[in-house]
Amino acid sequence: MLKVAILDDYQNVSHQLLDLKKLSGKYEFKIFSEPFLDDADAIEQLSEFEALLIMRERTPISKNLIDNLNDLKFIITSGMRNKSIDLDAAKKRKIIVCGTEINTNPTPELTWALILGLARNFKEEFDNMYQGYWQTTIGVELKGKILGLIGLGRVGSQVAKIGKAFGMEVMAWSENLNLDNCKKLEVLPCSKEDLIKNSDFLSIHVQGGERYKDCITLKELDKMKKTSFLINTSRGPIINEDDLIIALSTNVIAGAGLDVFGKEPLPENNKLRFLPNALLTPHIGYVTAENYAIFYNQMIENLEACVDNKPIRLLE
Repeated sequence: MLKVAILDDYQNVSHQLLDLKKLSGKYEFKIFSEPFLDDADAIEQLSEFEALLIMRERTPISKNLIDNLNDLKFIITSGMRNKSIDLDAAKKRKIIVCGTEINTNPTPELTWALILGLARNFKEEFDNMYQGYWQTTIGVELKGKILGLIGLGRVGSQVAKIGKAFGMEVMAWSENLNLDNCKKLEVLPCSKEDLIKNSDFLSIHVQGGERYKDCITLKELDKMKKTSFLINTSRGPIINEDDLIIALSTNVIAGAGLDVFGKEPLPENNKLRFLPNALLTPHIGYVTAENYAIFYNQMIENLEACVDNKPIRLLE
């Protein structure tokens, strides 16, 4: 039987979405619900597996990991893009890498949960309600405010549409900004500097990687309005986390809503956890019942296709 590891099932739900008993005559599954400590730990625990079913960008599938898993034949990830997989190393080992479809609407929806939470001080008011207090803060309205978007792709465009529905002025910048899309969405294209200076809510929606690493540092944060908010549901390293902690601690900006972090899971002692003006969620932008159903069922479709030597949804 083919040995299959299901990695990073943090909520321990894969067995609810998949009929593993039905597949047990053909595959031997093992579910890993906790993250690995490091590459060495992952290599030790995964040494006998021939297929890995992974949740996008949780466990890094590094060259070192790939080179040391001698039995590995298939890597199947959620989503059709996963920068945490070393595709060159996999290709060199002739390991087949496949992906799945993904709904893009959950991330914009969470983005707006964070924006609204910041605007109306949800963190403080929620905590105070449970402590017996009543109306301790004053929120701000969205109508008439400037929403700045770093990135106007599939996710950024959906965020822009909702911003317009709230009556916000929407501006956008990226290194490859589509001006036709700006015109269609009635979004004002601008420079990075103008975006940072003018935004009341600055939301990030570009891909991770070296291009946008440290796109927001203390230099940019110092140029933002003291009343402004920063939102990141894209990738943690786009914001320099140490600089953001300084900015939030010294009220350089009013607050930040973050779903992604430089190191995930976010360490228990990370200073962001203790800042009153940081609204944090544990990278749940894509974590919905609908997406998980797509992920796990298409992972099995991919696995069956690979075993039949007819792989589908290939990542190259």
